[in-house]
Amino acid sequence: MDKKSAIVIGAGIVGLATARALAIKGYSVKVFERTQKAVGASIRNFGMIWPIGQPAGTLYNRAIRSRNIWKEISDNSNIWSENAGSLHVAYHDDEWNVLQELHEAFLQEGRKVELLNKEEIAKRSEAVVQQNLLGGLYSAEELIIDPREAIANLPGYFTEKYQIEFNWGKCISRIANQTIYIGNEEHKADLIFVCSGADFETLYPLEFSKLALTKCKLQMMRMVAQPEEWRIGPALCGGLSLIHYASFKAASSLQQLKKRYEEEMPDYLKWGIHVMVSQNAKGELTVGDSHEYGLTHDPFDKDFINKMILDYLKKFAQFKNPQLIESWNGIYPKLTSGENDLFFSPDASVYIVNGLGGAGMTLSFGYAEEALANF
Repeated sequence: MDKKSAIVIGAGIVGLATARALAIKGYSVKVFERTQKAVGASIRNFGMIWPIGQPAGTLYNRAIRSRNIWKEISDNSNIWSENAGSLHVAYHDDEWNVLQELHEAFLQEGRKVELLNKEEIAKRSEAVVQQNLLGGLYSAEELIIDPREAIANLPGYFTEKYQIEFNWGKCISRIANQTIYIGNEEHKADLIFVCSGADFETLYPLEFSKLALTKCKLQMMRMVAQPEEWRIGPALCGGLSLIHYASFKAASSLQQLKKRYEEEMPDYLKWGIHVMVSQNAKGELTVGDSHEYGLTHDPFDKDFINKMILDYLKKFAQFKNPQLIESWNGIYPKLTSGENDLFFSPDASVYIVNGLGGAGMTLSFGYAEEALANF
C-alpha cells in the first residue's frame, strides 16, 4: 500500500515540527518554502527552549516534550544545544518576594527549581551583577540552541532521518482540491498543512480576517563572542521578565510588583520590554527584547528601544566584552483571544497551524505531535 502523502507549507519551526510529526506517523512528506532558506521569526530569537515560562498543565507538559525532542535531535546530529538552565535575579524586595513565591509554587508542580543566595549565584554565573543582589531563582530545565544554525540544519537532518523532501524558493499562490499551485507547477497530496507564520493572510485572507490574530514585532541584539571562551552559565533574566510569562502569575504578589513597574518604568511596559540574555556555542550573547503589536509594522528598528534594553541589562549583567555586532527585528503571529494555538481547516484536507506566539521554539515539537495525534 502506498503511503499517505502530506505537504507542509513553511520551513520555520512550526512547519518543521509539523513535517516531523507527520513523518513519524508514516506520511510521505514534502515541505515547500518560498525563500531559499528560512529567514523569519524562527531564526530571530534567543534560542531559548523555555519550560519555565509555561503555566502548569498542558503548556508546561508540551514545553517539556518539545525540550526533550530538541535534546534528542541535538544528541543525534550536529545541532548544538546546552542544558544551561535559567536564572531570574532580584534586586528589589518585591522581586525577591515573587521569586520566593514562585519557588514554592513550582516545587509543588514538580519543577526542578532552586532559590539561590548572592554567593550561590556568583558560583553559577560570573556575569550577574553582585551589587544590591538579593537572590535568584534557578531552573534546570531550560535548553539553549542557536536558532540560526538549528533551523538551517534541521532540514538536512530530517531528510536523512525521515526522508522528508524539502523544496526551496517555491512560493505557493493557490490551494485547491488537495493541490498546491506554484506558477505552472502543481503538487497534490492527501493532506496540506499551512504553517506560514507571520505571512498568515497570504493564502486564506478572508478566513484570517475573521480571527483574533495580530502580529508582534520584537527588537534584539547580539554581542561578540566572549574572550577566552568565557561563559555566562544559565540564561539570565531581570525582574521585568517576571511580568511577561504566564507561569509567573502563580506568585500572589506579582500584581504588586507590576504596579511598581508601571509607576517607575512606564516606557518599558509601553514597549513591552523585558530583558534576557543567552549565549550560543561560539560564545556570542543574544540580548532582547521588546514587543510591539499590530498588523503592519514599521520596518525600521527604534534606537531608543535598543538603548532601553541595554540600560536595563547593565542593572543585572556584565560581560567581558559587551561590543555589539548585530541588531535586528523579528515578527511573529499572536492570538489576541488568550488562546495559545490555532489549528483549523479552511478547506477539505487543508489545515492551518499557527498562533503559537513567541513560544514557537519552546512549544512547536510537542504541539505538532498533539495536533496530529488523530491523523
